[in-house]
Amino acid sequence: MKKGPLTRINEQIRVPQIRVIDDAGNQLGVMTPVDALRLAQEQELDLVEIAPMAKPPVCKIMDYGKYQYQQSRLDRVNKAKQKKIDIKGIRIGFKTDTHDLEVKQNMAEKFLKKGQKVKIEIFLRGREKAHQDLARKNLEDFIKTITFPYKLEQEIKRYPGGFNTIIAPEV
Repeated sequence: MKKGPLTRINEQIRVPQIRVIDDAGNQLGVMTPVDALRLAQEQELDLVEIAPMAKPPVCKIMDYGKYQYQQSRLDRVNKAKQKKIDIKGIRIGFKTDTHDLEVKQNMAEKFLKKGQKVKIEIFLRGREKAHQDLARKNLEDFIKTITFPYKLEQEIKRYPGGFNTIIAPEV
């Protein structure tokens, strides 16, 4: 289970004054935590701090177990609504043949059409590392062959094995 910021309840609330809201959502005004806790216990409910950063902090009289359950359901719904972004990878070599580059270009365009980002790498082996200027040019030329509209998400940058960049579909 995810550990987030702890919500203070009942005796854990230690500030001189708090703004209190009852179970129905009506404001009861500003009072001491002791008075608010007494009101909550009379209704057999908990005093829960819902806005700790407010001046004074806002507390609500409610069933804490029900509150936790609603928060977990809300978190689950928000997590389901998040859009996962896949980054697909295409790796070309220093001496990759033109037909192979066309196949990889088609793959990149297919990924972009699906709305996925594409990480394009040119991998350098051994003595190829001495020709970094040519490798960068090869990567730039490959990117220029892609016809599907895209934007450069990350500029071409050096990494130990060669160069890489990330492109994303233009929205």
